[in-house]
Amino acid sequence: MDNNYEYKTSHPWLNFSLDMRGVLPRLWMSLGEAQSKCMNIAGVPLQPETAKRLHKIYLAKGVHATTAIEGNSLSEDDVLKKIEHRQLNLPVSQGYLETEVKNIIELCNDLKGEINHSGFGNLDRLKIQEFNRIILKGLPLPEEVIPGEIRKHSVVVANYRGAPAKECEYLLDKMCSWLNSEAFRSQNENERIAYGVLKAIVAHIYLAWIHPFGDGNGRTARIVEFYILMASGVPSPATQLLSNHYNQTRSEYYRQLSRTSSELNGNLIPFIEYAVQGLVDGLKIQVEWIRRQHVIVTWRNFVFDSFKGKSGATSDRQRNLVLDLSEKTDPVTLNKIPEISPRMAIAYARKTTKTMRRDINALLKMQPSLIVKKSEGITANIGMITAFLPKRHTLPDGHQHENPISEAGV
Repeated sequence: MDNNYEYKTSHPWLNFSLDMRGVLPRLWMSLGEAQSKCMNIAGVPLQPETAKRLHKIYLAKGVHATTAIEGNSLSEDDVLKKIEHRQLNLPVSQGYLETEVKNIIELCNDLKGEINHSGFGNLDRLKIQEFNRIILKGLPLPEEVIPGEIRKHSVVVANYRGAPAKECEYLLDKMCSWLNSEAFRSQNENERIAYGVLKAIVAHIYLAWIHPFGDGNGRTARIVEFYILMASGVPSPATQLLSNHYNQTRSEYYRQLSRTSSELNGNLIPFIEYAVQGLVDGLKIQVEWIRRQHVIVTWRNFVFDSFKGKSGATSDRQRNLVLDLSEKTDPVTLNKIPEISPRMAIAYARKTTKTMRRDINALLKMQPSLIVKKSEGITANIGMITAFLPKRHTLPDGHQHENPISEAGV
């Protein structure tokens, strides 16, 4: 009988229930917003290179986040280099940091490939153990820690004692059965992602509570979260947003995780609210980034269409001047035009100021004009295709810019 287990007394918050009846409307609204934005991202066509770049950037953010939380000191740029198979040239003493990152990258990519190829099967204990084995592969570990095996000893992390070792296997099986049940399955396909988000966050919390492994519990919990999100239809860049949120708000992450058991005795709602809000905030940034890529493509196509039927060095130079001005946030003065890009430096190297003025006047006279002349200098007239967009755009670097295509990447 379940009542005979020690965890019932030592860890009463492991009650395998989620009561959503009393939640405030804002949580349901946030889940709906997350669902909508995920569907928006998944349904928007992107150029192959743009889609690949977005995936790499957020994979780097997610892998960096889930390892940095555990003390890995490699930077996000280091992780991106590893994803792109570039050399890190770390000293031997730091080699284990690269191994840890490599393990997570390979696991994320393998799971993405698995789901894309054969879909999502039910989550089970053996799969979670395999995640842990891969995460800890090749890392220096205490003698009692065996990657992928349920611990046989007691563990205490930051004053939190994991569930009784002899019951961890049972608890993982029970958790998986619960997560695979109808409790986390909507009858409405349109709610699949929202239910998947709830399921992923709950799995994360329960793995942290049970703490079934000698090491790597946090990383395993976040990989399970990633796996469930991916299987629920969340687009790949967005599957990394929760890990990124936890890392960016690390002290709050630990506080929220701790109070679920110590203060709230198993009430998952405050942690879910904290996690979902971070997910929605991250999705807003991704949607804006994608919209900005569409503006870039639309504007470039418009510029090329404006020069259709025109040929020769002069037309090419004027067209390239517009495109290169598009990359600049601030107006550019006449004498600075050769400095805005290498090709402008070459284009005007043997030209006089008179040629630059002639090019600018020609662009101003076009209908519609592709540039705007201001007292501070010249800017690309991108406003003609962003007339119905908000005036200010929040970019993935956290800054706001008037010009939505002033940066080419994240």
